[in-house]
Amino acid sequence: MAQDIRMVTATISVQMAQGPDIVDITRKLRDVLGDAGITEGDLSATTVGSTGSLTTIEFEPGVVEDLKAAVNRMAPPGLAYAHEQAWQDGNGHSHVQAALIGPSISLPVRNGALGLGTWQQVVAINHDNRPRNRPVEVTVIGVGAASE
Repeated sequence: MAQDIRMVTATISVQMAQGPDIVDITRKLRDVLGDAGITEGDLSATTVGSTGSLTTIEFEPGVVEDLKAAVNRMAPPGLAYAHEQAWQDGNGHSHVQAALIGPSISLPVRNGALGLGTWQQVVAINHDNRPRNRPVEVTVIGVGAASE
């Protein structure tokens, strides 16, 4: 069967509470992949904004709470951050937390599915000290069956 190379882009929106808030976006990414019709390739996603991040976890209440606690131990709120000396917005920790985890993720696409483990979900994290509607930019590139 002939294959063609495709690239599809999409923006998903994630409504998030004050940080650290962790939201499972796996279903939304799978929807983008399904719409793209790509069977083999790569899905990349990047959260827009300097106080958000993306990663994978087992999305169950215990792990979610453990990750929130770990994030706050890495860069605790309430410490003196140089960012706050300049902006007085109280979110210096948010920028540091997001930078340590990172804004993007790349996942393999195999047989039309995301290359994730059984207990692995993709999550967006809002580290900011206020709620955010976070856009996540998604790019899927690869091959799919050519249309007849």
